[in-house]
Amino acid sequence: MADDPKRPRLDFNAFVLSLGSSALIHLGEAPDPVSGKTQEADLPLAQQSIDLLALLQEKTRGNLSEEEARFLDTLLYDLRVRYVAAAGPAKH
Repeated sequence: MADDPKRPRLDFNAFVLSLGSSALIHLGEAPDPVSGKTQEADLPLAQQSIDLLALLQEKTRGNLSEEEARFLDTLLYDLRVRYVAAAGPAKH
């Protein structure tokens, strides 16, 4: 099973991307992988996913490759910008 070409390679970036995908689903910007439907934004769940990524960033600081750290930084920045846009000026 580990050599299955249909399965994505499991590494730190794949793990981070899965958490980021969860945030996008909760922001209403990506379809749910089970239903295939894009749901209305659930900002508290989106914030929780973003906070988990920030916690992971904090706890792994100094232990990531340059590529992994840059990927996590970029993903967090993008998700935070999307969260602020979804929350709107009066909602956060």
